[in-house]
Amino acid sequence: MTEPVINNHEEIVKQFETYLAENAKFTDKGVKAAAARARKALQEMSKAIKERRKEITEAKAALATK
Repeated sequence: MTEPVINNHEEIVKQFETYLAENAKFTDKGVKAAAARARKALQEMSKAIKERRKEITEAKAALATK
C-alpha cells in the first residue's frame, strides 16, 4: 500500500511545480500556451488529490480496526 501513496503524493508535488512554472510564464510573460499547460497541471493534481484522499481514508480506517 505504501507504493501508491508515495506515487500519488509525488504526482501532486510534481504537478504543482509544473503549475507554478507554467502559471508564471502565462502571468509574467503572457505566453498563451502556458495557460493550457497550467490548467492541465491543475486537472492532473485534482485526479491525484482525489486518489490520495481515498488512500488516507483507507489508512485511517485500517488504524481504527487495530
